[in-house]
Amino acid sequence: MYMELFRLDGQVALVTGGGQAIGLACVEALSEAGASVVIADRDAGIAETGRDAMRARGYDPEIAIMDVTDSARVDAVADDVVARHGRIDILVNNAGIARSMTPAETVTDEHWLNVLDVNLNGTFWCCRAFGNHMLKAQSGAIVNIGSMSGFIVNKPQEQAFYNASKAAVHHLTKSLAAEWGARGVRVNAVAPTYINTPLNAFVNDDPEMYRHWIGGTPMGRMGEVEEIASVVLFLAGKAASLMTGSVVLVDGGYTCW
Repeated sequence: MYMELFRLDGQVALVTGGGQAIGLACVEALSEAGASVVIADRDAGIAETGRDAMRARGYDPEIAIMDVTDSARVDAVADDVVARHGRIDILVNNAGIARSMTPAETVTDEHWLNVLDVNLNGTFWCCRAFGNHMLKAQSGAIVNIGSMSGFIVNKPQEQAFYNASKAAVHHLTKSLAAEWGARGVRVNAVAPTYINTPLNAFVNDDPEMYRHWIGGTPMGRMGEVEEIASVVLFLAGKAASLMTGSVVLVDGGYTCW
């Protein structure tokens, strides 16, 4: 009985920023559970490389070239996916940027607006576009990728813009969950710690930064992409049928201290 609750056979899912790192791990997890998955990425090369990697593992995801900051394009992709598949069951809002290491007093308007545009606006445009189809079907699961940075202030890097954007994603998650819960659509979020991804690869050449990161983590290590994808898989399926508005910390204990 219980393992069946993790199956996604016959369901259609879309993962933004799905061509690499956490996004691609989510594509694999959802595919392994039986879903038909669409890799949505603004970079065609990254999307194709990700699809090739999945094909090598026996899966065949589709590709949709989509910049999450372009709300008209997001709407068009949502309509197209539903027109071709007849449904959209799962949305994983993974696309995001950091642009860290900039003190608040030197942040330009462009910098601030760019991070908020991708991380917050992009998440909302996708929730709105795909959520509309889910609401019509009275069924769906949305999983937003937030961050432990939405709960704490990271050190030593300065990134007020990123922290603010992820805190906003968490509250957006709760707000949409409250609005849509009685209409069949669940909205949850995952808040990761530092994960081994291209975004964080710079820390390998910065021992002092790495010491701060790991020194603040009770488990004493960074996370791996599959450790986030596993939680996304749980939240996307029937195993989490009573969960909505939750922001699940997957942080190696970082926020305990």
